[in-house]
Amino acid sequence: MTELLTAAQMRAIEQVAIESGEVTGLELMERAGQGVVAAVFEEWPELASGSHTAVVLCGPGNNGGDGFVVARLLKDAGWRVEVFLYGGAETLPPDARTNYDRWSALGETRPYFDTGPDAFWLSPQHYGPETVLFDAVFGTGLSRPVRDLNAFGWATQTAAPEAHQPAETPQYIGARVVAIDLPSGLCSDSGRVLRDPEATDPHHEDIRADLTVTFHRAKLGHHLAEGPDMCGTLRIVDIGL
Repeated sequence: MTELLTAAQMRAIEQVAIESGEVTGLELMERAGQGVVAAVFEEWPELASGSHTAVVLCGPGNNGGDGFVVARLLKDAGWRVEVFLYGGAETLPPDARTNYDRWSALGETRPYFDTGPDAFWLSPQHYGPETVLFDAVFGTGLSRPVRDLNAFGWATQTAAPEAHQPAETPQYIGARVVAIDLPSGLCSDSGRVLRDPEATDPHHEDIRADLTVTFHRAKLGHHLAEGPDMCGTLRIVDIGL
């Protein structure tokens, strides 16, 4: 097995590269998004041609910025792309905000609501095997339980292929789920899902991926505890670090 990194080690590697002047954070974000798209096409070659549907949920940090890059690239490839933002655009870090603006020149970004009349929900009548859900909410730096992601977490669980959910399951959509860096809520160092102990159903927010695309090196959490079950297939993308 190749070297596994902690979240702190990965941040340090990125920071050294940026401070050296050899690459910018924006360039790393672009390479990450390109790597995710390439990994999806390698995993499912049938998606590399034709028009398909991507549903991308972007978070409030740089993981969200990677998601905006993926959205733009798939839109350019002729996909139907829907983008949701968990949080506000005004608080995005500079590089993520740049990619939000680049995406905004192509398509709409809808606010993510976990509850209420505009809550996130994917109808089985309109989404199915030609749909890919992208989890770009939280990356390696998360150290607290995820909250208010019940709707998206449930969508990734009911999107499971037949091996995970029977086809007659209500809300079953049969879509594929891709996590960028690691499934949101999974601790990068321990492989444990950071669940809210006070939640009525703490497992409802778990993000279950068919494919997880990470960058430079695998992280400890990809291989420990719940990590392998939550990540699905793991692909490591070289972004030039």
